Amino acid sequence: MTDERAELPPRKTDMAKAGADAPLARGELRASDADRERVAERLREAVAEGRLDMEEFDVRLGAAYAARTYGDLVPLTRDLPESTGGAAPAPAPVGGRGGRVGRVGVEATSRGAFALFGGFARRGRWAVGKVFTAFAMWGGGEIDLREADFEDRETVVRCFTIWGGISVVVPPELRVRVSGVGIMGGFGGDQLFDGPPDSPQVTVKGLALMGGVGVRRKERKGEKRRLKEERKRGELED
Repeated sequence: MTDERAELPPRKTDMAKAGADAPLARGELRASDADRERVAERLREAVAEGRLDMEEFDVRLGAAYAARTYGDLVPLTRDLPESTGGAAPAPAPVGGRGGRVGRVGVEATSRGAFALFGGFARRGRWAVGKVFTAFAMWGGGEIDLREADFEDRETVVRCFTIWGGISVVVPPELRVRVSGVGIMGGFGGDQLFDGPPDSPQVTVKGLALMGGVGVRRKERKGEKRRLKEERKRGELED
């Protein structure tokens, strides 16, 4: 008598384990800050090209910065052609104290930002135009120049805010002049930041009406870590 046993179906626990070991599809992978910023910049270009109106732009920009995975980002630019931006000219390096070496002569990736009942952010690796104009009404924005490249050695950042706020963050070596006006609000911080003679110069000007524009100097993230490690080594040597 032969013992014929029916083949048992795989157990649920085995199936679950196999599913957990399977690689994730690209759309399920987590998006980085750089991924989100690339999509945001393409949306800004689309507005400038007339492909999106401001309402569509605001909705998509908010979704871009809220995205967690590649799958969240893909639909935001699916109906847009590839960026038409040309290749950047050969950049001139700029000396800096630690951190990334800045560049001058890079084609601008952004020349302005707008926030109405919302927010905007320019941070990470980007290239600021010779004249950059930012406006915030009942909203806010951040212009972080610590990792930015520059289209020109002299840059003007114009900030206008009504019942809103704009924060400008600069690295230690950047030369900065602040000459804005605050009406029932505030504009500035330190009015002058000195830097090396070969450093780009940025002039921050504009108007804050019942709002605020702040300019502050801040170390880069990598520079903060380096200084912290140096302090630790110094303490150990002592």
